[in-house]
Amino acid sequence: MKRGKKRSETGRDFARLNIGNSRLGRGKNVKSKNSHTCSRNAGRTSRFPVGSPRTGAESNGGGDKSPPAVCQIVGYKNSGKTTLICGLIPLLQRHGCTVAVIKHDAHDYEMDHPGTDTWQQRQAGASAIAITSGRKTSVIEERSSSLAELISAFSSYDYVLVEGFKHEAYPKIVLVHNEEDLSLLNNAQNKVAAAFWEEMKDNVWIEPGIRQFSINDSAAIADFLWQQRNYFQNFNI
Repeated sequence: MKRGKKRSETGRDFARLNIGNSRLGRGKNVKSKNSHTCSRNAGRTSRFPVGSPRTGAESNGGGDKSPPAVCQIVGYKNSGKTTLICGLIPLLQRHGCTVAVIKHDAHDYEMDHPGTDTWQQRQAGASAIAITSGRKTSVIEERSSSLAELISAFSSYDYVLVEGFKHEAYPKIVLVHNEEDLSLLNNAQNKVAAAFWEEMKDNVWIEPGIRQFSINDSAAIADFLWQQRNYFQNFNI
């Protein structure tokens, strides 16, 4: 395969991308605010700890109703999606950001356990149950939810990282583990970057404008998400 030309890892390369419809303009230079904290937190001190969503006035900084930055992490099985996301979460939190994760499961799953009160209530026919404590809240509904619905439910967080949902249209980082993953890399809609496993990084040509990372360089990927957060916030599908 033809080896791809190395790209500069500056924000200017990303800003030249002609991908998607940004509210800031297709293909225009999209710059982030030069701050060291999440833009939705900038200029104020939150009384909520890192990792807690904000609600009401705290969620929008007293009027700033910017949406969360949404990025899909896509790849086939065993490409490293979960590992990468788990690496990105604490790196984004260092900027004072709250991070939510949405995962797609192609099969049925069960988070509840036989014998619990909520399990018994669902077995009795409840279409939805919610349980909350002083530290956490869980909701289980006996229906599927669209990605847009789930993102809307997480609108009070700074970042929403989406694992899977390959056919959705949000900005994507594509993980490439082996040659079977190249079809996804070539066909994924609105891809903004690719993360390569070591054995693939020198063997793939990738179209100009797509950022390239090592699958193990979660720090560089987190920095990319941070520097370009306004793009991920304002992307129109």
